[in-house]
Amino acid sequence: MAIIVDNDTRLVVAGLTGSEGRFHGLRNRAYGTNLVAGVTPGKGGQDVEGVPVFDTMADAVAEAGANTSLIFVPARFAVDSIYEAVDAGIGTVICITEHIPAHDMLRAYTYFRAKGTTMIGPNCPGVLSPGKANAGIIPAEIFSEGSVGLVSRSGTLTYQIGHELTQLGLGNSTIVGIGGDPVVGSSFVDVIERFQDDPQTELIVLVGEIGGDEEEKAAAYVSEHVTKPVLAYIAGFSAPPGKTMGHAGAIISGSSGTAAGKKEALEARGIEVGTTPTEVAQMVAARLK
Repeated sequence: MAIIVDNDTRLVVAGLTGSEGRFHGLRNRAYGTNLVAGVTPGKGGQDVEGVPVFDTMADAVAEAGANTSLIFVPARFAVDSIYEAVDAGIGTVICITEHIPAHDMLRAYTYFRAKGTTMIGPNCPGVLSPGKANAGIIPAEIFSEGSVGLVSRSGTLTYQIGHELTQLGLGNSTIVGIGGDPVVGSSFVDVIERFQDDPQTELIVLVGEIGGDEEEKAAAYVSEHVTKPVLAYIAGFSAPPGKTMGHAGAIISGSSGTAAGKKEALEARGIEVGTTPTEVAQMVAARLK
């Protein structure tokens, strides 16, 4: 199977007529994702290499059967695009856009959670289910299909670990980049719960970083609800106090949120933590081979 995106995904790209939306939307289509529409207000009736463009998400749902929205619009319009997708009945919204104000996302969060919409991002690389669908900016060519579920706050670390797994003859069921902002649509716990229920996923890898307490929450959830093996990597062991790691959510407050503290919390719950991405891939191989 896989989670979040799969062979049934019908993708609509908000901002398909822009340079980034066009580039990545067409890359997603080239991978095999069913890209059915784009949305740019005022450009309805146009097309991008055969992909019809609509003025609204509602039109994309009604005319093209879109069920997953990928958002590539500027930060000042991104939250409105999220609301529009939710109101149009889109079941999964993936927002690549960064620099969205936290208070705007907090209001949006309460809205889409109440509607039951699956939201990934913002400030994320998207979701890839190898061999099925890619929705976002993940370089799918370095991943292969397999049984390892990967959820991460970091895009580039996700790519490295996934590629290392491929080199070891292993693959992924789904790769989910949840985003590095303080307020994101799905937490580690939300994604791990889905991996636990996914028959294709045999092992779960969590990639965290300094700041916040989402990794600690995930550790507590895993110990009580997850029967599959879970491994982890935390970025930031050498970061000096106060370092933000480039993500708005990666802020250490006092002694809370440090890499050492997260490692201790994870290992206390029986989750082995690797010290480098390469070591994590090797740990996965040792468990599965």
